[in-house]
Amino acid sequence: MKPLIITYQPEYKNQFIDLNKAWLEEFFVVEPHDNDVFNNIESYILEPGGMIFFCIVNNEVAGTVAMQKVNNTTYELAKLAVAKKFQGLKLSNLLMDSCLAFAKAKKAEMIMLLSNRKLENALRLYEKYGFIEVPMQENDYTRANIQMELKL
Repeated sequence: MKPLIITYQPEYKNQFIDLNKAWLEEFFVVEPHDNDVFNNIESYILEPGGMIFFCIVNNEVAGTVAMQKVNNTTYELAKLAVAKKFQGLKLSNLLMDSCLAFAKAKKAEMIMLLSNRKLENALRLYEKYGFIEVPMQENDYTRANIQMELKL
């Protein structure tokens, strides 16, 4: 059961959406901007220079994360989700490692993210990777109440 990290494959698009909707519906609601992204993954994430990673375990999508290009020096880590049955296996670490390697390969200077203080496990993960809280900037999500950055 060695996890495998792969880059975006169109056949896994629905798993990206389903995994993210699952945690959004568990903790919050799926917001209009979420649906915009889900319905236009290519134009929101991939075409501007971002990437989606999938963690595959036993030929099943166990987790996913997106890196959205903000500008030439910054990427946003977004839509990190691990299926319930795979939680606790440290798969989010593998996804985070892939995001950091991607950003460094793109010569990014910073990774930013938006989250919610209610997501304590996620915040601990981000802090473990060196993300620090910064003042909130205007964004498209009502649930976002914390912004974090990692300088590379």
